[in-house]
Amino acid sequence: MHAYRSHTCADLTAKNVGDTVRLSGWVHRVRDHGGILFIDLRDHYGITQVLCDPDSPVFAEVEKVRSEWCIRIDGTVKARDPELVNPKIPTGEIEVFVRDLEVLGAAQELPLMVFGDQEYPEETRLRYRYLDLRRENMQRNMTLRSDVVASMRKRMWDKGFREFQTPIITASSPEGARDFLVPSRLHPGKFYALPQAPQQFKQLIMASGYDKYFQIAPCFRDEDPRADRSPTDFYQLDLEMSFVTQQDVFDTIQPVLQGVFEEFGGGRKVDADWPQISYADAAKWYGTDKPDLRNPIKMQDCSEHFRGSGFAIFAKLLEQDGTEIRAIPAPTGGSRKFCDRMNAFAQKEGLPGMGYIFWREKGAQEGHLTVGDMLRNALAKTAASEILLTGIKEEQDRKVAEQVAEFLKTGETSRARLLVDGYFGKHEAAGPLAKNIGPERTEAIRQQLGLGIGDAAFFLGGKPKTFEGVAGKARNVIGEELGLTDKDRFAFAWIVDFPIYEKDAETGAIDFEHNPFSMPQGGMEALMGDPLEVKGFQYDLACNGYELVSGAIRNHKPDVMLKAFEIAGYGEDEVKNRFGALFQAFHYGAPPHGGCAAGIDRIVMLLADTVNIREVIMFPMNQRAEDLMMNAPSDPSNEQLRELRLRVLPPED
Repeated sequence: MHAYRSHTCADLTAKNVGDTVRLSGWVHRVRDHGGILFIDLRDHYGITQVLCDPDSPVFAEVEKVRSEWCIRIDGTVKARDPELVNPKIPTGEIEVFVRDLEVLGAAQELPLMVFGDQEYPEETRLRYRYLDLRRENMQRNMTLRSDVVASMRKRMWDKGFREFQTPIITASSPEGARDFLVPSRLHPGKFYALPQAPQQFKQLIMASGYDKYFQIAPCFRDEDPRADRSPTDFYQLDLEMSFVTQQDVFDTIQPVLQGVFEEFGGGRKVDADWPQISYADAAKWYGTDKPDLRNPIKMQDCSEHFRGSGFAIFAKLLEQDGTEIRAIPAPTGGSRKFCDRMNAFAQKEGLPGMGYIFWREKGAQEGHLTVGDMLRNALAKTAASEILLTGIKEEQDRKVAEQVAEFLKTGETSRARLLVDGYFGKHEAAGPLAKNIGPERTEAIRQQLGLGIGDAAFFLGGKPKTFEGVAGKARNVIGEELGLTDKDRFAFAWIVDFPIYEKDAETGAIDFEHNPFSMPQGGMEALMGDPLEVKGFQYDLACNGYELVSGAIRNHKPDVMLKAFEIAGYGEDEVKNRFGALFQAFHYGAPPHGGCAAGIDRIVMLLADTVNIREVIMFPMNQRAEDLMMNAPSDPSNEQLRELRLRVLPPED
């Protein structure tokens, strides 16, 4: 028999009853039932129940074991009594009577329990990650990650890609984040960098004549941590192709990722239709370039309804250049309680609040039916003379009728109809905004947004970049709270037409807003105009509110590359110095090429249905970019510093 096991803890079934077996694993838990000891023995594959009573020659030894001891047992497989069968596990029909025991590794008192669902502080979990990783959910997540990577590799090979490895120690490159620098011992005072991505190398692979490349690539970025981003390193499915258009890249990566989500999504719906949304429209409709399309809410520009209105805050705001009022529809959100709650949300986000209107069923008021019918008859005939003001008792009704008559005289029939529907219809607009702008404008807003009784709309104003972020968050919260977001679905969207440049609000300087290696749409001609109007052949893939993929068709022409960097303030010498190999390679017949990279950690995070990326990384850093288990970063020794000819300055206060 093998030194440690004849079977795993998931192998044994009723077919093995009577067999002598050897199992090794960890003591998941111990139960004492009137002198009979039951142990759930666990390994990576599953759990087997073993038992021991005073008739066993090792009963006294079994009494000593505790949770998370690593042990080997020999024993005889027995059938469980029918009423004790556990259908939830593969080994639930049997148990093993212990006849021999060897303690392979005893455990001290545990800083966290592996058995059960207890919650522990993240710092405890990361400090004792080797224990945390034994827990069922973490075992499942890490297995899922491994299987997803294997599936990606197979799908890429099936599409004719080959896997090539690129360097880990390289030169610094400005790709949107800070580099991790590595001092050189052989070249004192000089530094290597860990690659933020294999960007330049994969482009050089294309220039070298290899048609299709992919790699499960480690990337290193000295970034501030977030729940959905590792602060130091991450892995991506990196790919590049020659002689391709943007659509070719989309058509290549979609079946790979769609297949992965269908394979590992646990039965959740995976959308096959991946719309292409411009960066500008994504910001306008969703307040973000990574929209969650499971939420059907689409924001709309409602500026015209507030221009010159009685709501002075918005009316004056719209007198400034570049401002607008945006509406967030909230179907079924038409209650003052919900509206007040969303207003409080905006205040927590640093805004004074959010204006709102909600629509409710209009209470019956004496005379409304008669006056309303009269005005509708006049509208049908477009005849102001049909409106008999002397028969209207209520002063407000008379004012509305006078306004309707005036609209009809000036040919503004549509405005007359909106006013009648808004004031005499079934809908009643409520809230501070409704009182200030009046029934005609509120009705126009309702019709534009397609809302009805029981619905609401929220409004934010100013220059879009100042409020889009909060508007996007508000849209997500509204979708969640009103139950509009479909949780059982993966919804994808390509975000395209990214601007290449942006202007610094303080200095007015032009710099790259997105990937500097992207080919500008329109080539050199586009670069001769307004830089802020230049769009790139750059694209992201969003899924359920997260960015999963980023890529571009690359700028492979030396003259276009120089001009693109010149606009951002990089001279020719600096381009040659920082991107010398790539720039030089483009002078020797570089093919048109493009590609993308898909974030593996984030993909697995979605598939595992968790919002914290550290739940799907084997040994992650904490929020302060520290490895508590390995004590990193650590102080270098004086000998190391001397060898590298470095001196460490004390931290600033």
